[in-house]
Amino acid sequence: MGYKRWITLTILGAMLMGLGLALIILDYYRSTTNADLIPVLAILSLRFLARPIRFLIFGGIGLAMILVGIWGANRSLLKPFERNGKPAWEALQDYRRRERGIKVVVIGGGHGLSSVLRGIKEFTHNITAIVTVADNGGSSGTLRRDMGVLPPGDIRNCLSALSSDEALLSQVFQYRFKSGAGLEGHSLGNLFISALSEITGSFEEAVAESGRVLAIYGQVLPGTVEDVELVGDVIENGTKENIQVRGESQLTQCPGKIERVWLEPANTPAYPPAISAILNADLILIGPGSLYTSILPNLVISGLSDAIEASRAQTYFICNVATQQGETDGFNASDHLKVIEQHVGRDLFDLVICNRNFKGKLGADSNWVVADQALHHQHKVYEADLVDDLYPWRHSSKKLARTVINLFEERTGPLD
Repeated sequence: MGYKRWITLTILGAMLMGLGLALIILDYYRSTTNADLIPVLAILSLRFLARPIRFLIFGGIGLAMILVGIWGANRSLLKPFERNGKPAWEALQDYRRRERGIKVVVIGGGHGLSSVLRGIKEFTHNITAIVTVADNGGSSGTLRRDMGVLPPGDIRNCLSALSSDEALLSQVFQYRFKSGAGLEGHSLGNLFISALSEITGSFEEAVAESGRVLAIYGQVLPGTVEDVELVGDVIENGTKENIQVRGESQLTQCPGKIERVWLEPANTPAYPPAISAILNADLILIGPGSLYTSILPNLVISGLSDAIEASRAQTYFICNVATQQGETDGFNASDHLKVIEQHVGRDLFDLVICNRNFKGKLGADSNWVVADQALHHQHKVYEADLVDDLYPWRHSSKKLARTVINLFEERTGPLD
C-alpha cells in the first residue's frame, strides 16, 4: 500500500523541523552567555526576526513533508476500501452500513442461489447461504464417489459469489481443468474443498476455511452434513408408469414428469448451525433455483421447514423467471408454490416475488413463468422487472436484490 514510505517522509519532515529549531537555539548560545530567562526569550525572538531564513527553509520544508506524509499515509490506508471510483470515506460508510445490515438467510442451490447472494452482499454482510448437498453429477458426483465427501459444487459457487474479490480469487476458485489425467472436468474449488475436508477432518470445517481464504461476506452452510441421496417418483412419458429414480442428475434426465422427491436416509437431520441461522434471521429468501433438485432437497430435510415456520423473519419465495426442462415444463408460478406446499405440508411464505418482464428471447425448451390468477388469489404477490438484460432466462442480481431490500424496508422500516 506504500504506507511505510509515507511514514518515512513524515519522520524526515519532523527531523528537518527539529533541525531548523536547533539552528536558532545554537545561534543564541553562540551570541550570548546570559542564562536569565527574559533576556533569553528577547534575544531569541530578535534573532528569529533578524535571521528567519534557516528556520523557514528547514522548518517549512519539514512541515510540508509532515503534512504530505500524513495525507499520503491516510490515503494508502483507505485505498483498499475504494470501490468503483467512490471516495474512500463513502466506501467506508457503505462498508460499515453493510456490516450492521440485516441478517439474511438464502436457501437453495445452483446458479440461482449464487445470483441472489451476489446482489444481496451489496446491502448486508450478515448473510447465510444454506445449500443443498444432494448433487451427484459432474465433478461433484465424481469426488463424492471417489473420496466420500459431500458434493462441493453448489457450495463452491456460493463461496465465489460472496467473495470480497470476485474479479480474481473467485475466477481462480471456479477454474475448471479442460485436460489432464484425473483432472479433466474438475474445478479447482471442488478439489480445494475436498482436500481441506481430508486435512480438517470434516466437510463443514473445510467450507468454513475456504470462506476465510476467499474472504467472503457471511457464511455458507450445508443443509445437512449427512450423506444423502435424492430420490423421486417420475411418471414416464411413454408408458405413463410411475417409476422410482435415484440421484439428482438422473431425475432431470429421465423423460417424464416428476411427482415428488425425498431424501434417503429418511428423517435426515438438518445441520444445527443452519437451524440457528434461520431462527435468528430477519429475512429468509427461498429460490430461485431448480424446484425439485435445488429448493426441495433443502426443505424436506427434517426440522428445516419447521425452523422457517418458527422464525420471526420475513420469508419470501423468489419464483424462477423461466421453466426448466425436465423439472417444471409447462409450470406457471402457482404450480411452483403448489409443489412446495405438497412436500412441506404448509404455506411458508409471507410474499411471492415474480418477474413481469417478458420481452427477452428464451430457449426453445423454456417458457416464461407467469404470476397467474390462482397465485394472486392464494398468496401475496409482488411483480417487477427482474430479468438479466443479456440472459433473460436468469435473474439480474442487482434488480432482484434491490427489489427484495425495498420490499423488506416497506414492511419493517428503512435500514440504518
